Amino acid sequence: MNERIRVPEVRVIDENGEQAGVLKTREALALARQRNLDLVEVAPNAQPPVCRLLDYGKFRYEQTKKERDARKTQKVISIKEVRLRPKIDDHDLETKGKQARGFLEEGHKVKMTVLFRGRELAHTDIGRELLNQMGDLLKDAAVIEQPPKMEGKNMTMMLSKQASKGQSGGQSNRSENRPPRPPQPDSAASGTSNPPPAAPPAERAEA
Repeated sequence: MNERIRVPEVRVIDENGEQAGVLKTREALALARQRNLDLVEVAPNAQPPVCRLLDYGKFRYEQTKKERDARKTQKVISIKEVRLRPKIDDHDLETKGKQARGFLEEGHKVKMTVLFRGRELAHTDIGRELLNQMGDLLKDAAVIEQPPKMEGKNMTMMLSKQASKGQSGGQSNRSENRPPRPPQPDSAASGTSNPPPAAPPAERAEA
């Protein structure tokens, strides 16, 4: 930018996006100063390099604002970890379940981890049972993205927020509100050649 541009000549694009032609770098810099703008290199690998005339301070401000607005609209999903021990009691298990539910409601994924120590590694089935129990406890709020599996000395299970059930409910409502089917056409209208029902036999006249 400006005096840091060392090439002898550059192709200049003015502040309106119009081509100003190929100029000596010192001439391009003088033009930028004349218009109270900066000479900014935008395509250094071109032959010759391309520079633009712009207000660099204003340009950086607008770029920063765009990035800040993009971060506001960006949905960040993080992973929260809830740790369990194989000998956890029922009360603590319920507390951990409430903690995991809170994370899920906030839109986070939850990594359930059972920590084994020493001889506990000989009873990993206890950890699997605990994780399955947590899956049942949270089945109304979560789906299991990754079933229980060993990671080193720990067993983990990944949960994510359950999708809304509004769509399935709406489908049943549409079926309930569906108008009754129209009556089926008779055989004559449908083009079939079924014979008409036979007339009842005539009664014999009394003599």
